[in-house]
Amino acid sequence: MALRSATADTSERRGDRPGDGDAPPPRHGTTRPGAWFAALLLLTVSTVLACRIADTDAVTPIPQLLAFLPWLLAPTALALLFAALSHWRIGLVWGVAALAVIAWYIEPYGKTMEPGGVPVAEIRVLTANVEFGQATDGLIEAVSTQRPDLVFVQECEATCEKKLEQAFCRNGRNGRNGKGGKADKDGGYPYRQAVQSVTAKGSDGSVILSRHPLKPAKGIPATMGMPGATADVDGQEIRLQLAHPMPPLPSHLGTWRKELAALRDYAAANIGRPTVVAGDFNATQDHAAFRRILDTGFMDGARLTGDTRTPSWPALTAPAFGAQIDHVLVSRGFTATRTRFLELGDTDHRALVVDLTLRKST
Repeated sequence: MALRSATADTSERRGDRPGDGDAPPPRHGTTRPGAWFAALLLLTVSTVLACRIADTDAVTPIPQLLAFLPWLLAPTALALLFAALSHWRIGLVWGVAALAVIAWYIEPYGKTMEPGGVPVAEIRVLTANVEFGQATDGLIEAVSTQRPDLVFVQECEATCEKKLEQAFCRNGRNGRNGKGGKADKDGGYPYRQAVQSVTAKGSDGSVILSRHPLKPAKGIPATMGMPGATADVDGQEIRLQLAHPMPPLPSHLGTWRKELAALRDYAAANIGRPTVVAGDFNATQDHAAFRRILDTGFMDGARLTGDTRTPSWPALTAPAFGAQIDHVLVSRGFTATRTRFLELGDTDHRALVVDLTLRKST
């Protein structure tokens, strides 16, 4: 009795209660919030990935987020960290699965082929968005250094056009309509096809400059200028089309899709002839509307040289961070040997230079 009484007294002093040995340890206060934060991140990432899998650009903010699909690795990794700290097993599995899907879609999209035949023409193409003409001086310097055969300029307002004409249109052969003549071997660009700007900022102005004779061709009607032409390069007729659809702003998604669809129709109609489509597409390979263009058989020059994911926009953070929305697309018969991205300054885009070779079967 004395022993039992002493044990009871000891238990009372310690505050023990029946079943206390089975109670779970208290949870840390950060456990549940950490799991919820990880779930929020993974839900956002998974929504974007679901649209990529479903081959749709959906609605805002999906098109804007799809442009940065490779960078979804960062929030996914952060979600995995919080899931691990929270001991949330489902979150860990979910995060690993999301990483695998992102890694799958980081791979280049689009067809590649090595056409047979002999080289019949070599062409260097430069495309640049000069942001309302602000980067015109930088473009002139880049053109003088790179000496491309064809130059595609977007957002070229009146001052930009005048500077380009003064810098490159020589020998009195300024061809706004680009008719007749021979290739200029002295550094000039006497042939041009332009859509003049009618707005104050000049975002709708576009110009194609060429060393080689141009014939006017029907462009693509759009909010911003998208002129077309046919170039005579060493006796080979090559169709040219400048691309500059509207960006996927929330209030202009319908226009963005419509103008990319018009570029897709142009590509489908010209896949059987030598054709170059270059410019600021305001889209990446992760946008369904852009993949429709590649599905016609056109190939991305940067894809052919292994530079698919090199960012061209925004220039402020590229190449560390950004998206490749500037492209040089080519029809069958072309190969690409080299791609460069150039800093022009005073524009939110990097210029893109691609060296192309046209081959034909004998």
